[in-house]
Amino acid sequence: MTLLQVTTDANDLATQAAVSNNDMSLWELALSGGITMIPLALLLILAIYLIIERYLVLRKAAVEDASFMSRVKDYIVDGKIDSAYNLCDQQNTPSARMIKKGISRLGRPMQDVLVAIENVGNMEIAELEKGLGWLATISGGAPMLGFFGTVIGMVQAFANMASKGDNTIVLSDLAGGIYTAMVTTVAGLFVGIIAYFGYNYLTMKVDKIMHNLEAKNVAFMDMLNEPAK
Repeated sequence: MTLLQVTTDANDLATQAAVSNNDMSLWELALSGGITMIPLALLLILAIYLIIERYLVLRKAAVEDASFMSRVKDYIVDGKIDSAYNLCDQQNTPSARMIKKGISRLGRPMQDVLVAIENVGNMEIAELEKGLGWLATISGGAPMLGFFGTVIGMVQAFANMASKGDNTIVLSDLAGGIYTAMVTTVAGLFVGIIAYFGYNYLTMKVDKIMHNLEAKNVAFMDMLNEPAK
């Protein structure tokens, strides 16, 4: 029965560690992760793009004129429906487009007005949530892809061990597989964390806008239900 012997040269390992610490760049470290780093890099770029693009869209959608509803009410009370309609066009926000739809249905049964407003509100929310599903997928898929790279790295390491016919293993023979395993794990978690926090932050902003749309809906319907003076 033969015993597996692992031989190391302490001086060589110390020298290699020093060279690695001083000369290995972040790019070289990423390359050591193997082919799995390519989809992870693409997911990182996509996640950053979606976070920035959605943030700008949501920030614009959240801008509101505090006097908007009162001005709409004044125009409607005065019978200036066209002015109220034009005001909504000028605002060009999700809530303004929703109220615009309600104004276009004035004179019809209240239920028709309500349904029209709610339909536009739902479409506006769906538009604001565009891309968030991808972020959720990246937040869960990137770590799994990183762990897949980890398995590949460990398979490489054990394959190198098995290929030694003399039952003698030098740690440098395992370095490639171990690098692949560790780097892909870190990269997968890094991408997943960015996507996860970005998704939750953007979801909170969408929820805030949704609550604002609901408040505008209620205010508009209350305004229409007020008794004429």
